[in-house]
Amino acid sequence: LKVTFFPPLYLQRRIWILDILRRERVTEIIDIGCGEGQLLAVLCQPAPSLPPPLPTQPPSPSPTDTAPPLEDADLDLHPTHISGLDISPHALTSAIQDTSPTTANTSYTRWEPLKVDIWHGGLEIYNPAFVNAECIVATEVIEHLPESILADFAPMLMGAYHPRLLLLTTPSYTFNARFSPPGSTNTSTGFPDPTNRTTRVFRHHDHKFEFTTEEFRVWCEGVGREWGYEVDVSTIGRAVEKDEWGRDERLGGASQVAVFRRVEGGEWGRMREQKSASLKTISNEHQLLETHHYPTHPLAGNRASSSEIEKAILAKFEEWDEDKLRLEEIWFGEEIGGMCGGWFEVLMEVVEGSAMFELERMEGQRRGDWVVVLVG
Repeated sequence: LKVTFFPPLYLQRRIWILDILRRERVTEIIDIGCGEGQLLAVLCQPAPSLPPPLPTQPPSPSPTDTAPPLEDADLDLHPTHISGLDISPHALTSAIQDTSPTTANTSYTRWEPLKVDIWHGGLEIYNPAFVNAECIVATEVIEHLPESILADFAPMLMGAYHPRLLLLTTPSYTFNARFSPPGSTNTSTGFPDPTNRTTRVFRHHDHKFEFTTEEFRVWCEGVGREWGYEVDVSTIGRAVEKDEWGRDERLGGASQVAVFRRVEGGEWGRMREQKSASLKTISNEHQLLETHHYPTHPLAGNRASSSEIEKAILAKFEEWDEDKLRLEEIWFGEEIGGMCGGWFEVLMEVVEGSAMFELERMEGQRRGDWVVVLVG
């Protein structure tokens, strides 16, 4: 049967991850099984401005010391440290290249420092640098793990490293029925279970297993209870085509996703420490292949006076011969962003505090689309 996805399934998984990272204000991410670094390369893209809250800047104090909370549409990622781990040296060659500052798009201003570490090795090897990470991501990884390595997955990641968040994605075997009519025994479009543990047909020749939705839920809840994590499980990736047998709701999405959140408390911490102690005997080590450091704009965190910024905004209106400009149009371009020290909130503060401008806020729209009207 024809089954397609829009956006493509890999992009839907990436969007799911990035949305959570934004909402959770994550600044440190470790990508386990990072491959060629596709997710890492996205995380290397700079945010358009510094994050709030905005510090008070005399002699032009902000109306409040803390900026109002951002709407979801205005949330940006502000990573300061990202790491990738993989067992393939060939894939990591691409990851190193694609996360290098030398390949970055220089048309985007970077307001925050970023450190990137690329590691070589298996996830069964303990790495002290990963302990107490803010977020670990494992995208389409667990289904490739031999049984002996899978047994170390939760103890190592949730026990030894115990991140605040752990994000997993894996194929849904339940969804595979969507590729054939009900009752079909045609296996020509898949790959028989290479372990011979089951008679299942998988999507990829290297998959050691594929969980049904029930199996994945049970596994996630089990390791969550064992290591002190709450977990939310769901699926993403519905087919564009409507199933003529009406199976779409029952089969769910093509990718299963899970968000693990660490349960806080001293007893949980001691339990994780004790149960994972045997994993921390370092008989082997990950190899740090490369570290990148991204430099920041020299004016980051150093704003000009409100009067200077006001003059620069007026000059922008004159240059474009307009009486209305979106905030985003004023912001992008190094000059005004630099004068604001990288804070978008400073631009809004100057506009709203000036008799020369009015700011038309539009509910439900991104701040960048709000319109500045020249009235002076």
